Amino acid sequence: METEATRRAREVRDVSRVTYGGMAVNALVALVKGGIGVWSHSQALVADAVHSVSDLATDFAVVFGVRFWTAPADEDHPYGHGKVQSLVTLFIGAALLVVAFGLVMDAAAALRSPLRETPGAAALAAALVSVVAKEVLYRWTRCVADRVGSPALAANAWHHRSDALSSVPVAVAVAVAWLWPSLWWVDSAGAIVVSGCIVRVAWQIARPALSELMDAGVREKAELVTAIANAVPGVCAVHKVRVRRSGGTFQADLHVKVRSTLTVAEGHALGHQVKRAVLEAGIGVTDALIHLEPSSE
Repeated sequence: METEATRRAREVRDVSRVTYGGMAVNALVALVKGGIGVWSHSQALVADAVHSVSDLATDFAVVFGVRFWTAPADEDHPYGHGKVQSLVTLFIGAALLVVAFGLVMDAAAALRSPLRETPGAAALAAALVSVVAKEVLYRWTRCVADRVGSPALAANAWHHRSDALSSVPVAVAVAVAWLWPSLWWVDSAGAIVVSGCIVRVAWQIARPALSELMDAGVREKAELVTAIANAVPGVCAVHKVRVRRSGGTFQADLHVKVRSTLTVAEGHALGHQVKRAVLEAGIGVTDALIHLEPSSE
């Protein structure tokens, strides 16, 4: 059976491996899109390259953060370090918002300057290559995130997909501006569309992280914990069940009613049975606080 230390080491290894791979792809894609965008005078492509550069920043955050959120509980952090994942996830969402704001400002400025050269076929090819490369990177990163149960890595995967999706309107805008030079403004409009997509993804990434940092309850997990505890022999009823997320795992506390005739030792043993049942149920709960109450029935 895999120990907790082995699990943490495997998570650090898997997260680091896929993130370093993502950093290499992001650097290459950003360099290609940025260079061709400047050379072919495509603002949408340059904007998309900046988005790829922002992926590098979030990759660094994940690689740096994984060594903290996988650290075991200590005297100063008795509940563990899982919420470091939420902070990294929130940072990724904030980085995306900053990128989106910058792209909108640049595109708006370009729309006020009608004298521009139109992009060429190279810009279109770069945008299409970016779509394929970042979609492959998304699928790889999301697969690892699901396997290790990492919300931060899942957020970074969506950051990769946002880059892939943002390259689609870029490709359309570049193609239109190239084929019909009189519609040069479509390229800048495409950059604004990209920004809108990025803002949407940023909110989808940041919202769960904010909920976790505010200790929002996880209703579906609470229902599972209730059912598991009720199934333990000797339990009369279960109520006041609360579950909160902590990184890729969950923490629960619940009130369990037992027969009032039980001795302290018997009640203590039954509480341990309930806790063991919840922790070993495979639902991601790694800590549970059990409060015993005498049942009037």
